[in-house]
Amino acid sequence: MNTFVTLSLGQKMPMVGLGTWKSSPGQVKQAVLTALECGYRHIDCAAAYGNEQEVGQALTLWVGPGKALQREEVFVTSKLWNTKHNPEDVEEACKASLDHLGLSYLDLYLMHWPMAFQRGKELMPRNDDGSICYSDTHYEDTWKAMECLVDKGLVKAIGLSNFNARQIDDIISMANHRPVVNQVECHPYLSQTDLLSYCRSVGICLTAYSPLGSGDRPWATSEEPNLLEDHRLGVIAEKYQKTPAQVVLRWHIQRGVVCIPKSVTPSRIQQNLKVFDFSLSQEDMKLMEFFNHNKRFIVPTVERNGKRVWRDAEHPHFPFHDPY
Repeated sequence: MNTFVTLSLGQKMPMVGLGTWKSSPGQVKQAVLTALECGYRHIDCAAAYGNEQEVGQALTLWVGPGKALQREEVFVTSKLWNTKHNPEDVEEACKASLDHLGLSYLDLYLMHWPMAFQRGKELMPRNDDGSICYSDTHYEDTWKAMECLVDKGLVKAIGLSNFNARQIDDIISMANHRPVVNQVECHPYLSQTDLLSYCRSVGICLTAYSPLGSGDRPWATSEEPNLLEDHRLGVIAEKYQKTPAQVVLRWHIQRGVVCIPKSVTPSRIQQNLKVFDFSLSQEDMKLMEFFNHNKRFIVPTVERNGKRVWRDAEHPHFPFHDPY
């Protein structure tokens, strides 16, 4: 089994990368150093995570002329945040990420969401009533500006995140540089089977964020199921003498899905990469398909009239009204 996928432009993207969302400054530098030391060659970042400078400090120690790794040996992704969708802001935002990461180019640059927020320095620009200030910049216009980054050599490839199939079609229909990746929430409780099969059909690689179900998400409630504690998963893990997390990551890999588990714990960072020395049987793969109940954990919610609702459901480009 390959430890990487070949993207539509020919780049090799390692199938397991280190996710850095929710890794607090102070922890993320050490996590990246640990990951590089135990063999990770794929680091997933984003401007909105607020920790790219620390990721950059770790990369500087390991990567470059005279260092342990050459730049081309490490695959680095970053993402354009919603407040930077105005075409005039795209290059500056990309260069800010490059500057923080200490790199001269990115292997992959993703549009973090199809939804634009009001331009400016605020990550979450708000109206007086606390709701988010949206912008009507269309993702197709943002994409055109991202294509210029490829032409200028600032990024090797561009892609999408949190886009539905219809929105991906919109991009493909006008793109000079086609998206190579769509990065979405994906785990056995949200198996994304339809989106995965659509992405395959148009030559786009699916990357799973929160591939282990994000049990540490700040807004998790005790009533919500915790994937890694699922009894059915425990039974499968025991059979292979692996951890539940390793079984889930192996499930992704056998579906051809790249995954970016986040951890700051050295032992877990190491374990998450040890998923290429076993295979799940077809029966167990099928069994895990039954875990799915289309449960999204990573959509910002707010309280309205005593109910939890999706915060951005009113945005004209909110992606999750479509079935996939």
